Amino acid sequence: MAEANNYQMAIDLLCCHLGITEEEAKQQLGIASEQQLQKQVVDTQQALMGFSSDV
Repeated sequence: MAEANNYQMAIDLLCCHLGITEEEAKQQLGIASEQQLQKQVVDTQQALMGFSSDV
């Protein structure tokens, strides 16, 4: 998560000027925590499993 420290000013600007949360600002910048990435992987896997069971 060292990336977030490098982008803190950009994160703060997005939060203030766009009125979004810090997590949303990080998503806009393409910065995601390991936990967020893992959740996305799990969500994708679940979606694919649901898709294959519909066939």
